[in-house]
Amino acid sequence: MKQRIISGVLAGAVFVVLTVLGGWYFFALLLFLTIVGMMEYIRMNGVSMKHPLAWLAMAGTLLLFLPWDDFGLHQPAALHMIWMLMFILLSVTVLTKNEVTIDGAALMLLGALYIGYGFHAMYEVRGGESHGLMTTIMAFFAIWASDAGAYFTGKAIGKNKLWPAISPNKTIEGSLGGVVLALLIALVFAWMYPDEIGIGRAIMIGLVAAVAGQLGDLIQSAYKRVRGIKDSGTLLPGHGGVLDRCDSWLIVFPLLIMTNLLPL
Repeated sequence: MKQRIISGVLAGAVFVVLTVLGGWYFFALLLFLTIVGMMEYIRMNGVSMKHPLAWLAMAGTLLLFLPWDDFGLHQPAALHMIWMLMFILLSVTVLTKNEVTIDGAALMLLGALYIGYGFHAMYEVRGGESHGLMTTIMAFFAIWASDAGAYFTGKAIGKNKLWPAISPNKTIEGSLGGVVLALLIALVFAWMYPDEIGIGRAIMIGLVAAVAGQLGDLIQSAYKRVRGIKDSGTLLPGHGGVLDRCDSWLIVFPLLIMTNLLPL
């Protein structure tokens, strides 16, 4: 427990500092998380990091993650990049005479999209011209509030299981407690920054952070259960890997951008 607390505090402090600094500092942090997260995903699917399929998957993930405009390059349409990665991966199934199966190619395409665009969305929000730091912190606080609210409410009054086949410890009461606390945190931000965020938008952000964030956690739990593993990796002692810690973020931030909820 002591090691878990120390590693959590140190990692949290580094994360907060780099997020506040923004720019290339935040980019370097997210690049690190993207690479480690995809390595975890590749290993979870039983593919060696030495295999060409792993190299292609990593390259595709980085193409979807990188902020091309910040490098002075024209950014291809996301759909074009996804299609090209699909084409390359499917071509590998032919070139290897089905040593790489279509199932394996599909899994790598899914991982590249899940991880690459998920972390790209975080960078995009933080680099937003209008209050990027505030909106990033608000989104993270709402996600963390949902986690904390779900945990403590579930411990206190949780009786009805939410989805026992996937995550046996989660309860419906805990889930609702997480939604309520995320909404309260979002409303606090609306009260503190009324010129940047209205009450209606704050409520919607709180709902997305709580509902989609909890679903993101269940998605990762379901996948780990299929693969028969407890943690996606061992990056932080007592906390698991990148995908264990960032599962909610990878779902919430893209949705916030797609629904145009954050004032970018």
